[in-house]
Amino acid sequence: MRPKRKRLALLVVGLVILGAAAALVLNAFRNNIVFFVSPSDLIAGESAHARTLRLGGLIEKGSVVRGPGALVRFKVTDLKHDVPVSYSGILPDLFREGQGVVAEGRLEPDGSFLATTVLAKHDERYMPPEVAAALKKSGHWQEGGPQGDDGAAAQGQGEAQTPAAAKP
Repeated sequence: MRPKRKRLALLVVGLVILGAAAALVLNAFRNNIVFFVSPSDLIAGESAHARTLRLGGLIEKGSVVRGPGALVRFKVTDLKHDVPVSYSGILPDLFREGQGVVAEGRLEPDGSFLATTVLAKHDERYMPPEVAAALKKSGHWQEGGPQGDDGAAAQGQGEAQTPAAAKP
């Protein structure tokens, strides 16, 4: 085999290996992508059943019901629609009514959300960017709230919040 053909063969084999590696990486990403939805998006049917999703919004006041063991039922709202959520496990310390929450899990056929993970905001000045965007989209965003660490304004819900301290 001439050197020119050897180089061409090596190039073709290298491209095939590179293409196979890229296909494997893209397939892994596709299987592990978790989409964020608001309650309004979920009710509008913009998400698939039996697919892992992140449902974000506020914990509706008066909706938290503790069941036997570690079972907790609550409603997540974007102030336009709400979705009932069931979760069995230990909740974050900052989990409480009226606070921002992101629940990861799947939509059940009956329209409820079965959460496998529940995340709460980490301090009084922060709201997850996805939740803030969903509240803006629903028209329930109040400008001029405290600033979070990522620069997104947090919406004051129910309780008065003080502005974030100036950073040196």
